[in-house]
Amino acid sequence: MNFFANPFMPTQARPSGGQENLAVSVSEAMTTLMDPFGFGRAAFDYWRDSVERSVLYLDVMRERGNQYLAHMEQTKPSVLGFETEVLVDGRTLPQPTNYELLRVIPPEGVETDPLSRPFVVVDPRAGHGPGIGGFKPDSELGVALRAGHPCYFIGFLPFPEPGQTVEDVVESEVAFLRHIIERHPETTEKPMVVGNCQAGWQVMMAAALEPDVFGPILIAGAPLSYWAGEHGKAPMRYTGGMAGGSWVTAMTSDLGNGLFDGAWLVQNFERLNPANTYWKKQYNLFANVDTEANRYLEFERWWGGHVVLGGEEIQYIVDNLFIGNRLSTAQLVTRDGRRIDLRNVRSPVVVFCSRGDDITPPPQALGWIRDLYDDEKDIIANEQTIVYCQHDTTGHLGIFVSSSVSRKEHTEFTANMDYIDVMPPGLFETTITHVDEHDQGELIERDYLLEFTPRNFDELDREVMHEPEDDRRFATVARISEINLGLYRIFMQPWLQAVMTPEAARWIRRMHPIRLGYKLLSDRNPMSVPLPVMAEQIRQDRHPVGKDNLFKAFETMTSDQIVTGLNAMRDARDSATERLFMDIYGQPLLQAAVGLYGDAHVHRRRPGDEPEHRRFLEQRQNELREKIEQGGAHEAVMRAVIYVLGGAPATDERNFKRLRASRAALEPSTKLSDFKHLVREQFFILKLDREQALSSLPTLLKGQSNAEIDAHLTHLEDVLSASGELSEHAASRFAQVSELFSQARPAVKAVESSPDTPQQPPAKASQAPAKATQETPAKATQKAPAKATQKAPAAKSNASTKKPTASRRKPPTKG
Repeated sequence: MNFFANPFMPTQARPSGGQENLAVSVSEAMTTLMDPFGFGRAAFDYWRDSVERSVLYLDVMRERGNQYLAHMEQTKPSVLGFETEVLVDGRTLPQPTNYELLRVIPPEGVETDPLSRPFVVVDPRAGHGPGIGGFKPDSELGVALRAGHPCYFIGFLPFPEPGQTVEDVVESEVAFLRHIIERHPETTEKPMVVGNCQAGWQVMMAAALEPDVFGPILIAGAPLSYWAGEHGKAPMRYTGGMAGGSWVTAMTSDLGNGLFDGAWLVQNFERLNPANTYWKKQYNLFANVDTEANRYLEFERWWGGHVVLGGEEIQYIVDNLFIGNRLSTAQLVTRDGRRIDLRNVRSPVVVFCSRGDDITPPPQALGWIRDLYDDEKDIIANEQTIVYCQHDTTGHLGIFVSSSVSRKEHTEFTANMDYIDVMPPGLFETTITHVDEHDQGELIERDYLLEFTPRNFDELDREVMHEPEDDRRFATVARISEINLGLYRIFMQPWLQAVMTPEAARWIRRMHPIRLGYKLLSDRNPMSVPLPVMAEQIRQDRHPVGKDNLFKAFETMTSDQIVTGLNAMRDARDSATERLFMDIYGQPLLQAAVGLYGDAHVHRRRPGDEPEHRRFLEQRQNELREKIEQGGAHEAVMRAVIYVLGGAPATDERNFKRLRASRAALEPSTKLSDFKHLVREQFFILKLDREQALSSLPTLLKGQSNAEIDAHLTHLEDVLSASGELSEHAASRFAQVSELFSQARPAVKAVESSPDTPQQPPAKASQAPAKATQETPAKATQKAPAKATQKAPAAKSNASTKKPTASRRKPPTKG
């Protein structure tokens, strides 16, 4: 039966056959006479549509509740969209944890190469269950699988093992990576590891302790510097101070009988954006219930998959990271005495963050670089490569969930992992541009191109926006947190631990408002019994209205006003919280009471170098000095490429592709690890003594024939032109390199003459007469960078070079 039939045309009186059109015309005419402006019809259509949408909306919420209950009843709940097999169960390790190493089975039609670099995704354990890094085809795992990489996933179970600590989790991840390396003995490259959100700092801790098991590291939306943040845009960093420290965390764990309910963390995230939590997300489903149901349920399956953390784990995280900020200042020490110093990470680190992220804003994602190093030269001295990429708009979850981000940013990171792995040490920013903005299309295999630009700390400071005055405030919070935690443990904790039982803790978890919201709208509620029947009937005879309906437009406008009002309330709340925090913890009297007032105290000390590290650097420099004149043509070419590109404002994957392809042609057995070693060694030699490194190029090329030197110069031109036209500074460097290569040419034999003819000294190759020119292939026909060909053709004489010869008579200078 149709409950929403046209009231002007009753169902039982509706004509059939040829009379129907006439009856409808009469009905429309009558309706027009009764409602000439159409307000009544629009109102009725909107009323009918809104009633139908309400029923369908409630039915979707019922399905959400059923989905939640079924998900939480699983032994190993996960939202992974790919089939997997368990390789290592963390519960079987010497220090048991609730983590697992899974091998991702490629879907049908997708093939992976076992010789390719393994790809590992580590999911965040911040209140939700595992699987978000691969819960749909366009995800981090989906991108890597399509690229042909063997993929692995590190997930976790809903409940921790008894006595499990953060250090145990870190050691488990190291054990998992060792197992992956053992599974790929023929692959010399170490696994690329992706750490999302909270998993990012876990991965960095593991890489600092065991750097040899990591390849390139991508940390997406991962907070590492918790005191950092821009005023007015980082509300979460004030949470610990406004709560009086970490005693609240300890109390919550005690109420859980030693377990911390992750639903409290999810609630903190939801409070950041009340407009989205309480209205926008739900209204979007209501307004588009015919098309949004599946997408909504897919996301809610992960968002509602709450897990539990151990009380000792969460206390360590809050005390040492959120409030203490000890990770980014190398103050963490393991129980066996090892210092966790992120400067020990030897793998390239890619930091992916977003300006639209209110949970991990760019200052918190990048501030650790400023905390650890004095400048970009300090990064180079520690042989580290740090690349950062900033998205303009996406939110926190979009960094590792959004399909558009996966198809663009994550696809480029995955495709360029080998290039990132061989990049020289330093600080770089990467940008992703569409291929339409570039030429050299034969070297670009995808729709986007990843470009790398060297950065200095002045440019980094504009992103970090460090405020020294804030450091003292957050240090005061850390001291007060320690005091309040101590008082709680003396006066309140014994009483709570005495009265709490496992049954009471489970009841409190079940009654959490977020968990309860899922259960109340499910089939376990008797009031929901008629919903599926009504929803199915409506789907069979749906009457949606368009956006041109007057009342539907009023509905949209009202929704926008509600969102604007909630956003205004949020902004007022965040602004008041920030002012209150600054006023309370900026009080000199309070700072003095906890021993922090005065300029004599430095609260964000940069960790100094250990004596052993200084001796290592000195030994390394001595070794490099001995290698300046050691090697051959490969070392000379690589040194020249690094020197010329060092004068370019940016570089991209095209240079790497040509350089690696040409090297593979010359030495087919060359491994990527050897190639990386060659690049880094020549980079450090140039940094150590540029003048001697350049002046020794003819020595490295000694014994090469004219044809071989010409081939090297052709190769250089081909590589350097891959990214387009050279800058004026880079072209000048190329001219300098061309001259040095020409100095290595074999001396021209003197022409036989009579005793009366005076003997001339051998001419340099660049000044050779016609006879020497005949022995050498003409360089004028070679393809060269646009500016370089005008300023320094490789084998032409100085007379034909526009670069002044006076500059070539000087020895190579620094800078």
